[in-house]
Amino acid sequence: MTTVSINVLLLATTLGLLMTTGARAANVLQSGQQLGTGGSLDYAAYNFRMQADCNLVLYDNGNAVWASGTNGRGSGCTCRMQYDGNLVVYTNANRAVWASNTNRGTGSYQLILQRDRNVVIYDPSGRAIWATGTNVAAANVTLSAARPTNLTITAAKLTNNNNVPAAATEKASTSNGSNPTQVPVTTAGKN
Repeated sequence: MTTVSINVLLLATTLGLLMTTGARAANVLQSGQQLGTGGSLDYAAYNFRMQADCNLVLYDNGNAVWASGTNGRGSGCTCRMQYDGNLVVYTNANRAVWASNTNRGTGSYQLILQRDRNVVIYDPSGRAIWATGTNVAAANVTLSAARPTNLTITAAKLTNNNNVPAAATEKASTSNGSNPTQVPVTTAGKN
């Protein structure tokens, strides 16, 4: 083993990038893996959980923000990330009660609970093919310049959790020195 490969191995180990066979990151479900009843993907305050009532639910700080709508449709349910790209909820009788309908052919797919709260299925090429649409944007964005300047916003797209254009209630701030100005952000030509 060369010095470079040893250093890369040490760095990967230090950063926790290596996993043993069969292990999974707390927020990732690979093709062939499943969440049994009570199982979840976790990231910070977000949980994507297969509940005992057969409902697959995404929680943010204990508040449900998305659900498969399958509560009461079975027992002992599992959520499987299949090799065909489909995420499916099965009852203990192996009956499908919900699916993402993303059958794209055999491959290595990933379901990821992301830091923006969105749950996304990625195909083998890394392209998103399905999402819960529950992503949240950063609350504040700050732009600064070394000297006073003008800021022009040429386009803005605000969406709600269903990727539908939202009412433009946000404001963009510009400043010239210490004199801030509020500029309305427009969406689809409307204020």
